Amino acid sequence: MPIKIPSTLPAVDVLKDEGVMVMPEDQAAKQDIRPMRIALLNLMPKKIETETQFARLIGSHPLQIELTLLRPSEHISKNTSEAHIGAFYQPWEEVKDQKFDGLIITGAPIEHLPFEEVTYWDELTQILDWTQTNVHSTFGVCWGGMAMIYYFHKVKKHMLDAKAFGCFPQKNLAPASPYLRGFSDSCVVPVSRWTEMKQDEVNAATGLKTLLGSDDTGPCLIEDKAHRALYIFNHFEYDDLTLKGEYDRDVAKGAPINVPMNYYPGDDPTHTPENRWRSHAHLLYQNWISEMYMTTPYDISEIGQSIEDRRG
Repeated sequence: MPIKIPSTLPAVDVLKDEGVMVMPEDQAAKQDIRPMRIALLNLMPKKIETETQFARLIGSHPLQIELTLLRPSEHISKNTSEAHIGAFYQPWEEVKDQKFDGLIITGAPIEHLPFEEVTYWDELTQILDWTQTNVHSTFGVCWGGMAMIYYFHKVKKHMLDAKAFGCFPQKNLAPASPYLRGFSDSCVVPVSRWTEMKQDEVNAATGLKTLLGSDDTGPCLIEDKAHRALYIFNHFEYDDLTLKGEYDRDVAKGAPINVPMNYYPGDDPTHTPENRWRSHAHLLYQNWISEMYMTTPYDISEIGQSIEDRRG
């Protein structure tokens, strides 16, 4: 089944060129099924690039997906046109009475700030509370995952002396997890961050299980059953050239940056990088959607209710 997104969204042409099935809204309305409702709270400055990356991953699932693009109600994007934001994004305040099967909260380039100093932190905490009643499963990515694990468990992020930057092997620590169904014993994931989570602090928190992790970059993917959430601190969603774009940008600015490790052949930035994470990226998000589909109520209004409440 295809992903249902507005026909004028820039991602449409990109996804069609890649062979991802995209369904017009009028055609989707004729199908006698309930689509999975997934929202993307996009906190990244390059919103078009980010929405395309996530639409690619969730659009490869055989179920019909209805994607809703969200933004914090009071935060104004400085890097994406007002026309694009106005045409495709809804403020969270306008959807908070709705229910969703899934929510993805992206990263944000504000790692250096304490969470409480982020301008939209108060609203984000309201959104995180809202996920417990109106969202069946939430996926926090990079800073989004760090914000969630801090809010729900007080696990802190720690500044690094140098940026963790490149493609790092991750160990499969929970082969029986439904989210890692079909995963190899190890996989490679793009990493791009100035902060880290410490595994011993994750272990000390109640109810958290690390699914993927690295000796070099720490925990990667964590399951939080009590909050129906996954936290990933790295970037399976990245395109082939995303790390290259970040590297070239910092070099042009004269900012201190190392060549992304294990990314270019021979670690030589004059060579074309190879994508070695694409298959596991699709597998993870397909597993997430499949698990969500197996457990979410058919009546979407029942999301957030206990089994006992659903039975009346």
